[in-house]
Amino acid sequence: MTLSPISLSSSYTTTISQPHHCSLFNTTTSTTATSLNLKFCSLKPEPFAFTSLRHRSHHNHPFRRTHFNAISSALSNNGTAPKSFDYDLLIIGAGVGGHGAALHAVEKGLKTAVVEGDVVGGTCVNRGCVPSKALLAVSGRMRELRNDHHLKSLGIQVSNAGYDRQAVADHANNLASKIRGNLTNSMKALGVDILTGFGTILGPQKVKIGSSNNIVTAKDIIIATGSVPFVPKGIEVDGKTVITSDHALKLETVPDWIAIVGSGYIGLEFSDVYTALGSEVTFVEALDQLMPGFDPEISKLAQRVLINPRNIDYHTGVFASKITPARVGKPVLIELIDAKTKEQKDTLEVDAALIATGRAPFTQGLGLENIDVTTQRGFVPVDERMRVIDANGSLVPHLYCIGDANGKMMLAHAASAQGISVVEQVTGRDHVLNHLSIPAACFTHPEISMVGLTEPQAREKGEKEGFDVSVAKTSFKANTKALAENEGEGLAKLIYRPDNGEILGVHIFGLHAADLIHEASNAIALGTRIQDIKFAVHAHPTLSEVLDELFKSAKAG
Repeated sequence: MTLSPISLSSSYTTTISQPHHCSLFNTTTSTTATSLNLKFCSLKPEPFAFTSLRHRSHHNHPFRRTHFNAISSALSNNGTAPKSFDYDLLIIGAGVGGHGAALHAVEKGLKTAVVEGDVVGGTCVNRGCVPSKALLAVSGRMRELRNDHHLKSLGIQVSNAGYDRQAVADHANNLASKIRGNLTNSMKALGVDILTGFGTILGPQKVKIGSSNNIVTAKDIIIATGSVPFVPKGIEVDGKTVITSDHALKLETVPDWIAIVGSGYIGLEFSDVYTALGSEVTFVEALDQLMPGFDPEISKLAQRVLINPRNIDYHTGVFASKITPARVGKPVLIELIDAKTKEQKDTLEVDAALIATGRAPFTQGLGLENIDVTTQRGFVPVDERMRVIDANGSLVPHLYCIGDANGKMMLAHAASAQGISVVEQVTGRDHVLNHLSIPAACFTHPEISMVGLTEPQAREKGEKEGFDVSVAKTSFKANTKALAENEGEGLAKLIYRPDNGEILGVHIFGLHAADLIHEASNAIALGTRIQDIKFAVHAHPTLSEVLDELFKSAKAG
């Protein structure tokens, strides 16, 4: 799970008035930064070009800016830009996106600083991807040790498998601390200055650090402030019995019965953790089906494996209109209303409730009004090159926004890729990131991964643009390595154009799906056609042969 990646669950798409979007993939293709639910921007594919790390003078690198065909009114409204700069690049936010941009900037010879008002690593490292993987590692082991049928089929006998809740929580916390330290040390070792305090933009190329009068100037500025858990109206979070993912990752308790509001990536992964540790789970989902952001066929199979056999029930087509934390002697109360009619449906009484309705951009207090930038539902409007757009629709010179704060694709690695793309631009090489090539994964047991379009999205695109869409599938049950592991439950699905062999999307549900997806994502990024990739050689016996068979089964002209 990549929490920064996870946008708002569709559980509240019809009622939220705050910043929101309803699936993992929300991108923009125009300078108005309009969010498109479940759509990708059609950006030209262009692979990254990386060079070896080397130290170069900060003053000898040729800077060249292209594409500024619109001049922002920010210069006239908010003072003049400085004539000299403290830094070549200043990044507001030291999460995964800011870190990736900083390291690439140093590689390109830029004098770089990051501003961090909280802790290095941002959401992913401290309250998201990293600690959640630690908990999911435990849930995976517990499932293996408690699956008597699976173990007996392998000739293994295990009894009385248990866990220490505090030790599990410590494992997650220690992992986050270690990765946070690694990120900090890597930036310091390369000469990146880490400036402590909240960054506020005062005007063109000027940022105030913290509450003091410490003002820093930079030739280019990147906003990389990330996101925070989104809590819909009517829900009272006490951090104990009604919690967000931030609280859940601390694993202070393992409730007997927990309701999870939202069945997207966050909800699915925590259902995996809680059920493995002994909890009963109830999903509350506004749409008529669970896992609304996934390819429908993958979602159907995943529900059969991840939901139905486990201690999980669910209510679909309902909103949690009000949630009251547990009081002395009283349980958590969840009032459910019909998502369409808004009529009262039911009241749940549970031990705890996890609000997994996604994340909202953290952009308040950035001083965007000082440069005439108006957020759209909290997101900073940007164009396809991550350049910030002001209230008049003009580009703000030397200002960029990456990651969750722009809402294009709320994934930690997408933020990093956007940051690297920006650095390429400010150092003279035009670069547009192809968001269709960025993979995503849900780290349940087994895992779910995807890249590109779902089948409905592809067919809609085909109808509009006049091309046919074909689908190929392979099963893990035909893979030797999967059978050796007794993990044959799984499916790989390829969506493509039969006329030219273009890969439109790949979706995988099965053992190590999160690792397998990268062959497909790299193929999309590089523009590799099915006619070529089907000749690639894969080691035998490996799970990678699932993809090998998938590409070979496709019929492209």
